[in-house]
Amino acid sequence: MDITQIDQVGDYAASLHRTGKSVRQNLLQSETGLDGYSLIISRSEARFSPRHRHNFEQYRFQIGGTADYSKTGLLKTGMLGYFPEGMHYGPQLPAEDGNDVAVLVLQCGGPSKCGYVNRAEVLEAAKELQGLGEFKDGVFHRNPDVPGKKNVEGSQAIWEHIMQRDLEYPKPRHPAPILMDPAEVAWVPVEGAKGVSEKNMCGETEFQTQSSFLKLEPNAEHTLTGRRDIYYVVSGTGTVAEETYSTSTSVFLDRGDTATFSAKEETEILHFALPDLLDAAAE
Repeated sequence: MDITQIDQVGDYAASLHRTGKSVRQNLLQSETGLDGYSLIISRSEARFSPRHRHNFEQYRFQIGGTADYSKTGLLKTGMLGYFPEGMHYGPQLPAEDGNDVAVLVLQCGGPSKCGYVNRAEVLEAAKELQGLGEFKDGVFHRNPDVPGKKNVEGSQAIWEHIMQRDLEYPKPRHPAPILMDPAEVAWVPVEGAKGVSEKNMCGETEFQTQSSFLKLEPNAEHTLTGRRDIYYVVSGTGTVAEETYSTSTSVFLDRGDTATFSAKEETEILHFALPDLLDAAAE
């Protein structure tokens, strides 16, 4: 079990391969691997990234402002987006009003079994690539005297630099990213849990990747058992596993971990069930 309090996490400038200022806070993360993952809060000004795709799964929960992904659509405050592996999205355009946008980002390995590379390794690889060329408008331009691909989307260039092989993207499973407004989904009481409700957003893959929300009324308690689950407190206060929680407290429950949320105030929690890739790992 891991519990992260937002006031205990520093921020740092990242995304050397993107245009515009971006400040991040790492909430939860694993080592690089088949079932790797990371949960961050990213705050951006005048952010731009080209239309691109990844070989991992991605969720984006808009905490503040509106993220404009051009023809992919708008992710407004309170909305949740699912960006499947292999799926093109964007380009992401700077906010027209010039205001910052804040987004909670979960990235994790997906059904293609491509795995997920730790963000620290990504940042280090981006720094190394700066010695071989330059990132401009989200694209890596290799110096003329350096062998290799000359113009490559930034995140792809970083992955290929780390893995030392070409990136082969998995085939998308959906026609487009899925942008969801949780406000349009009804709360349903959780059987056997007084004062607890949930709203299921969607289940995405055969490896049981899922997203949902929990709501606890004041003084309600709810005990959860992990299967590799992430819980992010959207609002409210209380305790979890004998620690105080408040907005942006993040909890990771590994297989078999158990934790009880006890609400002091009405609490809303975003839940991500990470893909169960044990069978894939065995293969």
